[in-house]
Amino acid sequence: MKKLMCFMISLVVAVLPLFPTGAAKAEGQEGSEAEILFEAETGQVLYSKNPDKKLAMASVTKTMTLLLIAEAIQSGEMSLDEKVRASTNAFGAEGSVIWLEAGEEMSAAELIEAVVVSSANDACIALAEHLAGSEAAFVKMMNVRTKELGLKNTRYTNCVGYDENGHYSTARDIAVLTAKLMEYEVLRSYWLIWLDYLRGGETQLVNTNKLVRYYNGIVGGKTGTTDGAGYCLTVCAERKDMKFVAVALGCKSDDERFDRCEELLDYGFDNYQKFTPEQEFSKLLPIKVVRGAQTEIVPIIEQQGVECIIKKGSAGRVEYEYTFVEEVEAPVERGQFLGEYLVTLDGEPVFRSDIIANEDIPRLDFWRCLGMVFGEIISM
Repeated sequence: MKKLMCFMISLVVAVLPLFPTGAAKAEGQEGSEAEILFEAETGQVLYSKNPDKKLAMASVTKTMTLLLIAEAIQSGEMSLDEKVRASTNAFGAEGSVIWLEAGEEMSAAELIEAVVVSSANDACIALAEHLAGSEAAFVKMMNVRTKELGLKNTRYTNCVGYDENGHYSTARDIAVLTAKLMEYEVLRSYWLIWLDYLRGGETQLVNTNKLVRYYNGIVGGKTGTTDGAGYCLTVCAERKDMKFVAVALGCKSDDERFDRCEELLDYGFDNYQKFTPEQEFSKLLPIKVVRGAQTEIVPIIEQQGVECIIKKGSAGRVEYEYTFVEEVEAPVERGQFLGEYLVTLDGEPVFRSDIIANEDIPRLDFWRCLGMVFGEIISM
């Protein structure tokens, strides 16, 4: 009976998007709670609205769950072929599910597909328990990884996205996490599946991300919907040399989240381009070294030849600033901060890099001084 119900519900989900749904935004809608357009390679934010507002994120939570799974597969800790047994906890999952029975076994690959394509909560819990031993232990892993990635405004209390106190993230953190997740080739084949089947054709999977059907350059993404979070979406698309992540949280309707993310992606591709800042090394003058084994050091720009994103046709308005100290006291360590290289467009920063020391310079003590004197005498 469960499998029949699963098939009927999946069929309805598959058919509904084929019928017209009316205007993309109904009159009077207030829009999303937060959104962001983020370029994945450079980390630049090109547009944002409440990017650091802590919000419920529903199944967008699964971006972190999938990242941990992908990392485990890449490290060899888990394989796509290994069998995963569903627990009673997974069996009891609510919301979007593939109706796993307690004790039922599926391959990790099948469960990953169910999570990516249909956002299956029971499959998600089964994978989490399999990797960490329990969902609680997996959630601890999620929060540890959050800190490692520098996501300052994200905290998890479950691995699927249920509305709970203390479970939240932000548009900015989700964009950074999505960009990281899209780097993993092991998941790439799943993101663009629109329709597939499990259990020999008995269970239908329909992708909850409508953009996979038609958006040019779509790489993948994750939907999420709960009463507390509203309609949420994070998506990534790539064309030529730019890869954008668009996030919309707290939308009022299913259509709105897709419309907003599509508009954000279009805005990025239509209006921006990759740009390689010029670096005039002649402007990096020698810096005096006080009490050092040598008297000066020539600094370097830490990030050389790195691209940034600027508005199309604006390259002529780009300006450069080289700011560094006039002198530094020894000892000097290789990589030590000495200043800043800043690239601005119409007064707004588009790229920055540290100016650093390119070598170690020890402090000049008595013995080094004596050695230098002897060296001069010998060379005479």
